[in-house]
Amino acid sequence: MVSQEQRRRQLAREKFLRQQQRRTSARRKARVRNSVIASVLGVVVIGSVALYTTGVLKNDDKKTNTAADVTPSATPPSKAPDPCAKPAAGSAKKLSWKKEPAMTIDTSAKYTMKLATTCGDIDVALKTAAAPHTVNSFNFLAAQGYFDHTKCHRLTTTGIYVLQCGDPQGTGMGGPGYTLPDENLKDKSLKGNTYPAGTVAMANTGQKHTGGSQFFLVYKDSPLPPSYTPFGTVSDAGMKVLQKIAAAGAQSADPTSGNTAPNATVVINKATVAKS
Repeated sequence: MVSQEQRRRQLAREKFLRQQQRRTSARRKARVRNSVIASVLGVVVIGSVALYTTGVLKNDDKKTNTAADVTPSATPPSKAPDPCAKPAAGSAKKLSWKKEPAMTIDTSAKYTMKLATTCGDIDVALKTAAAPHTVNSFNFLAAQGYFDHTKCHRLTTTGIYVLQCGDPQGTGMGGPGYTLPDENLKDKSLKGNTYPAGTVAMANTGQKHTGGSQFFLVYKDSPLPPSYTPFGTVSDAGMKVLQKIAAAGAQSADPTSGNTAPNATVVINKATVAKS
């Protein structure tokens, strides 16, 4: 016969076993649940990584394509080889006069100007009768060596097509100290507000009668109002020199002066005016 104490111990053992079984079952269920959760999370993570990776690759592709599209325009075009020789030894003179020189040329005669440049000789037939003050001034300045060793400081390649020279400072701000009257603004060659290729004309400040020593040579027909004294025409051989200079292109605008200097080293080694 089982005593009460033995019965109590038996019931305690049975209770303990039931508790153990429940704990084991709970742990088993927890392991299964965790395995399922881990599997689901794994799928989600893998899917997310796949989507993220795909997104990055697409973005990389877009960035690459964008860079490829932008790079050509952002990178400055390669500079053309300099087609001109080194300048002759010497430096520009800093000369200035208070008033226009006295008239010394024969206004009924023909005069030519020769610009011996580092890129070749540019011969100009001067319009003496039509622009006597201008031609007389160039005759005077050339005789003084004013243009010798001066840089042509500006080349325009869009809108208008000119090479500008005549400033010993090389900045576009220099002049001889005096100004000239506008002349020959009704020249027959100036049709339709266009300065034809081969024209040599005076630069000015945009105001009347402000020409000095700076001039420009037109290498391609250029739309301009008839406000700049046309005083010469470039020879065919001289036009080839201008075309060579123009083909080398221009530099970016100088932040100080705004000038777009030619890539070619254009220096007037010697300028002469002669009666022909």
